[in-house]
Amino acid sequence: MSFNIAIDGPAGAGKSTIAKRVAEELGFIYVDTGAMYRTIALYLLRNQVDCEQEQELAAALEGMEISIAYENGEQQMKLNGENVTGLIRTEEVSRMASRSSAKPIVRAKLLELQRSLAARFDVLMDGRDIGTMILPDAQLKVYLTASIEARARRRYLEQQEKGEQCTLEKIEKDIEERDYRDMHRATAPLRQAEDAVRIDSSYMTIEEVVDKIKSLAAERR
Repeated sequence: MSFNIAIDGPAGAGKSTIAKRVAEELGFIYVDTGAMYRTIALYLLRNQVDCEQEQELAAALEGMEISIAYENGEQQMKLNGENVTGLIRTEEVSRMASRSSAKPIVRAKLLELQRSLAARFDVLMDGRDIGTMILPDAQLKVYLTASIEARARRRYLEQQEKGEQCTLEKIEKDIEERDYRDMHRATAPLRQAEDAVRIDSSYMTIEEVVDKIKSLAAERR
């Protein structure tokens, strides 16, 4: 039987970074669900699809094929055969992903793919509703969070390293707005599962968070 770890939490809490490290050290497959939704968002942006128009959105999803490949242990997102992994981390894609991922037909498109991976392999999956909706029977659930200030500071430094123009104030505002949308959307809102372990990473190093999750996993296996 496969062992599944679900990590949920708000934008900028470090889920992807932590999840990749934990998965690698435990020998699990890392499934970045956020990258899946970002891939859909990229397609919608490229094709100027209004995600608030249900028929238009449904038609767009019909013409889209999303798949996952793994190269050197890294998840690669394929959109209609094109590797778009390096194109889905912009703020524009992030904002579209936040809006479009709230749509039931978008979530339904990815649900089967996500659950089939978890049924066949030991996986560590991170997102917003993994423990509450996607993998409700995961053996370990973690809710990873951090203060808005800490998350904004991390995002600001990431953008600076990429050479992208941004301000700390704008990033804080974007994160606050995204938190509100994610927590108040009608479909699969962001919330902590009742049986999840809450970890606040505001003043923790990456290594400290990784060690904590590995310790929790060892207790559950």
